[in-house]
Amino acid sequence: MTTVYEQRTTPPVPLAPRRSPAGPLLALLWAGAAAVVALWWADTGTVVGAAGWLTGAGRIAGLLCGYACAVLVGLMARVPLLESRIGSDRVARWHAMAGRYTVCLLVAHIVLILAGYAAQDHASLVHETLTVVLDYPDMLKATAGTVILFSVGITSARAVRRRTSYEFWYYVHLLTYAAVFLAFFHQLTLGNDFNGKPVPTAAWYALYLGVAALVVWFRLLVPMRLNLRHRLRVESVRQEAPGVYSVVVRGRRLTELGARPGQFFRWRFLGEGMGWTSTPYSLSAPPRPDRLRITVKALGDHSAAVPLLRPGTRVWAEGPYGSLTADRATRHRSLLIAAGVGITPLRALFETLPGDVTLLYRARTAQDLALGGELEAIARWRGAKVLYALNGPQGQRPDISAEALRATFPRLAGHDVYICGPHAFAQELYTQLRAAGVPDRRIHHESFEL
Repeated sequence: MTTVYEQRTTPPVPLAPRRSPAGPLLALLWAGAAAVVALWWADTGTVVGAAGWLTGAGRIAGLLCGYACAVLVGLMARVPLLESRIGSDRVARWHAMAGRYTVCLLVAHIVLILAGYAAQDHASLVHETLTVVLDYPDMLKATAGTVILFSVGITSARAVRRRTSYEFWYYVHLLTYAAVFLAFFHQLTLGNDFNGKPVPTAAWYALYLGVAALVVWFRLLVPMRLNLRHRLRVESVRQEAPGVYSVVVRGRRLTELGARPGQFFRWRFLGEGMGWTSTPYSLSAPPRPDRLRITVKALGDHSAAVPLLRPGTRVWAEGPYGSLTADRATRHRSLLIAAGVGITPLRALFETLPGDVTLLYRARTAQDLALGGELEAIARWRGAKVLYALNGPQGQRPDISAEALRATFPRLAGHDVYICGPHAFAQELYTQLRAAGVPDRRIHHESFEL
């Protein structure tokens, strides 16, 4: 079947690998935490008695929790430097870790402060709690923010997340902004480290306003400009394999997006009830000046509705995001390993990645091989290889152990390896690649599991 995405007529251009800013950014974040502790230290005199120790520890936890809230929101802002240079999946892991730290610090702050106040006032913990919540300024708002933040934390737990829809999780997660806003004011009205101290207060405002500016700019204004300028609409929908569909999106001046093979956008299709959720789908072909293409497998409510899209449906996109690109390459030999719909970003890379490229495609059956005709055509065009790992006649899974990989690819340790597929598959494959001698820095993977 002929595709609108014909193969390129010029060879891929090698790109020099760029260093990730992950290390300097982490150092900056930890330096900020150290500065917060230093703020407490500079403002604290001699600590006396159990009440003093409890209250002091509660203040430290509260300050760090406030700082962690700002970091948490900043990591949600979809800053291109983070999304494209560090990687969306890595930023998402940092965000999840920051969320766990925030909740733990919040619990410590509440328990320690209330216990310290109760010891200081010689009152029961229940009486002190009611006094603080009902009588202290801005505490009702802070309490509401706390309840929201705990709710977000509970729905983000893996056991709960597996039992809820993506849409429910997504909208509950957005309440993080409300939680941070409600809790902000009591930090300044009740925080001894800020009362009457203009420099720390100004720094705290600058931190929160700076993070808010990132969110407004990159999550609201930049996507609005993108969609008003490029006017994306569905051009066609085509089935590629059972339950797998490609969507071609047409727009204007799409080269200005700067999208690269291997990246993804977050998509809203303003029809068929799909406009309520933004879902990440990778480009399954190199971007063209007037067209983008994604390939989607029906795994949830949003993706299952993709076949119902009609030509002309308006599209709202955000991006491009992701770092699974040629920028990661360090060698002239690359091995791409895809499983299931993980073929989508690797199909685009297979066409464009410089050097000697081999693609290994894992699927249950030959009927599940989406985009197989395109892959074969690309392999012939650029002199590359496509290998398939399919289940046996009785359903036996193919051997992708370290020994099998070394036997199939004798110089495997000298390859860059790109992986895309289900999370469990990618984890197991990573373990086998490391056992086969592939250095960690040459294994490139990006997961969209939320």
